[in-house]
Amino acid sequence: MPAEYLIRPAVEGDLSDIAAIYAHEIANSIATFDLEPPDSEYWHEKLQGRHPGDHLLVAVDEDEDVVGYAYSWSFRPRPAYSLTRETSIYLDPSVRGKGIGRRLYPALLDAMAKSGVHTAVALVALPNPGSISLHEHCGFERVGGMREVGYKFDQWIDVAWFQKLLHPAEHEPPTEHIVVAD
Repeated sequence: MPAEYLIRPAVEGDLSDIAAIYAHEIANSIATFDLEPPDSEYWHEKLQGRHPGDHLLVAVDEDEDVVGYAYSWSFRPRPAYSLTRETSIYLDPSVRGKGIGRRLYPALLDAMAKSGVHTAVALVALPNPGSISLHEHCGFERVGGMREVGYKFDQWIDVAWFQKLLHPAEHEPPTEHIVVAD
């Protein structure tokens, strides 16, 4: 990625650019199963995060315009999943193929690992060879798939699950994340 792009944590002023990138994907691709752009509160929630493993990073150009973003968020609401986070990455169409995703996504995974996340998972709508290539380049493994789980643009869409272990299996989870049944 050329030096004119910077990867950094998102700030309040980035949210409108992030929302615009996502709105474009909603209207033009199967990369997301959203059919309408979320409201601004949705993006504020992503920015603030409620869990140490929640991160929202952006790639910005020399004018500080957001050209891509990646975030991690809850995989499932149950407590035993707290050390697993789901990831997403979106790039403005004008910068795809320039290596931005190959810097942005590893930065997100590094932030997740440093915050104690054990496992990153990602769901990729198919077909999407660019996303599959990015996930594999970043060390994700394809671990499964589901057929015809989304319906958008008058077609059924299959998905593939990808997973990356950020800590080895012998890594001891922090005691505050251990759930004991009564």
